[in-house]
Amino acid sequence: MSASVHERFRFRERAALEEKIGRLGLDIPLADDLAPLFAPLSIAGQTAPNRLVTLPMEGADADPAGAPTDLTFRRYRRFAQGGCGLIWFEAAAVRPDGRGNPRQLMVSDKTSPSLGRLVEETRLAAMEKYGAGRPLLLIQQLTHAGRFAKPGGRSAPVIAQHNPVLDGRMRLPPDYPLITDADLDSLQQDYVRAARLAAGAGLDGVDIKACHGYLVSELLASRTRPDSRYGGTLENRSRFLVETVRKIRAEAPGLLIAARLNLFDAIPWPFGFGADPAGGENEDLSEPAGLIRNLAAEGVSLIAVTCGVPAFRSHYGRPFDTPVKGDAVPTEHPLVGVARWLRLAAAAQAAAPGIRVVGGGYSWLRQFFPYVAAAMVASGKSSLIGLGREALAYPDWAADLETAGALDPRRVCTTCSKCSEMLRGGSRVGCAVRDAEIYVPEHRKARQALRSAARARTSERNHRKV
Repeated sequence: MSASVHERFRFRERAALEEKIGRLGLDIPLADDLAPLFAPLSIAGQTAPNRLVTLPMEGADADPAGAPTDLTFRRYRRFAQGGCGLIWFEAAAVRPDGRGNPRQLMVSDKTSPSLGRLVEETRLAAMEKYGAGRPLLLIQQLTHAGRFAKPGGRSAPVIAQHNPVLDGRMRLPPDYPLITDADLDSLQQDYVRAARLAAGAGLDGVDIKACHGYLVSELLASRTRPDSRYGGTLENRSRFLVETVRKIRAEAPGLLIAARLNLFDAIPWPFGFGADPAGGENEDLSEPAGLIRNLAAEGVSLIAVTCGVPAFRSHYGRPFDTPVKGDAVPTEHPLVGVARWLRLAAAAQAAAPGIRVVGGGYSWLRQFFPYVAAAMVASGKSSLIGLGREALAYPDWAADLETAGALDPRRVCTTCSKCSEMLRGGSRVGCAVRDAEIYVPEHRKARQALRSAARARTSERNHRKV
């Protein structure tokens, strides 16, 4: 089987996985010693007790104001007792038009008391299991969904540039308005206000989300944005991110600042960040590496590496067994995607050795991922290791790994894309395989919504033909 043929995960033994990696000629290291994953790490003067991170995965279960509900509290209690030293709270919008769905969290004056309770209960849950002497770092991701905004349940795009790949998929006309420079200036203050509220709620840090094609991510690729302080050169395209970092540092001193950063959009140049100007589907990391060095100089302490835009070739962002309903099976072996994630993390760490880089993309490896993760940390190619889908499926994976030295293959994420279908279909998000009582009904609702949307698109196309 070649690297251009997709394959489901069928490995029962580590040796079979290693044989496949060798046959495909991929650079995916494995180590026997898992101890590097449990070494403490200093991050901006604070200490993480291990190198394991729960990455932000949206639950889409906030109330209409954006405050956490019982399901949100349940999810973070489970994460807290799961053993990771750093929990990266899911995306929370900094203003109403930036919500990616009507149940996305939002950081505002109205929601900050409930966010504070969520932080308090998360810390308490960890303390109940691990005692008061074990630190737990908590970071809040801040976002504006940009072209993927759906604050009322319907698409309400806020775009930074015209992108023929994504505009066509979203049926946006050529004269659809761009967000103005003045509004971007104002939006910076929304991020700063949200950062202050997060600090007041007890968070250790904030992440300015710059990935997956959302607004700040799209700005990084806005080479064709006309006559703008936020378009054209890399200095202009990264202006929003860099200036927001500076303002948060000035107005919320002591707050750890992070960025979840797309190093490669997998959208062709000039419309994708990290794309090769020569064409093709390979990355060119010269600009992302330069941006990471600039962010480190501005005081960003932590970078969580990611790639891809879920609305376009979603396998780049999450190697899977099964695509979301309606998407094509990729012409790429999932191990090629895993190797790309490792390559991106190593490049980010090499760009700024003093910054702490969180690598991801491990879930497809199931119970064998710790051996790859340990090799990456031991070799200095990543500072920390993060999992998202795996945390929904198996929230106490880190605790099991620490106490038993291995993961239970009956509990790992199956990369079935059901959680992605739930988010895309507008339902609450969790693991329909491992947390079935709550999330199987939610998945059914999502599948029905996706089928209805597909029928509506087909009807519209047929109507246009007539």
